[in-house]
Amino acid sequence: MSSRLPAEERKAAVLDCACGIFSTGSYRGTTTAEIARKAGVTEPILYRHFESKRDLYLAVLEESWRLLRELWDGVVAEEEDPKLWVLAIGTAYFEATDPRLHTANLWIQSLTEASDDPEIRKYLRKHMREVHRYVADVMRRAQEAGGVLKDRDPSAEAWIFLAIGLLGTVGRRVGGLVDEDFPQIFNSRRQWMTGEVDLPPAPKVPGA
Repeated sequence: MSSRLPAEERKAAVLDCACGIFSTGSYRGTTTAEIARKAGVTEPILYRHFESKRDLYLAVLEESWRLLRELWDGVVAEEEDPKLWVLAIGTAYFEATDPRLHTANLWIQSLTEASDDPEIRKYLRKHMREVHRYVADVMRRAQEAGGVLKDRDPSAEAWIFLAIGLLGTVGRRVGGLVDEDFPQIFNSRRQWMTGEVDLPPAPKVPGA
């Protein structure tokens, strides 16, 4: 087991570095040479772990979601009021300073820069559905706990939640798009979901 550890550590280092670079850069503008250099390995070593740039990018998508899922699991577990679970995961996403957690940035890259790659499109469909299932499950559990109105559709609301996240991500990237409208958008959806008007402040879009 110990003999495999260095290779596993190298793979983890490459993946962690690639996650940060792709999240703050672009798919087309990022090279495996740059990732290898910043990860402290050679390109041949990188290609021992990831057969292609596309394979590495798909691994980055999965790693970003793994990190975000851990964050969301934590904030939901810490929040006792089920009315605030959806707010908690939304706020955690937009207040996260680690670019690796900004999964929607990678979604936008996939759509704008890699849409001609059928494998990336196929993976993105699967990936976004997985995130949707997670959010829908949070909403469903909140509904069962009395935090979300019984007649709301968790699956439909989860898609709307992701759409709002994409809107906020676009606003953060271009600047000046949603500004002060974003908290009101968030508040409107929370009121619809919970029936409550007096709830904690909604998150702002950092950098908007």
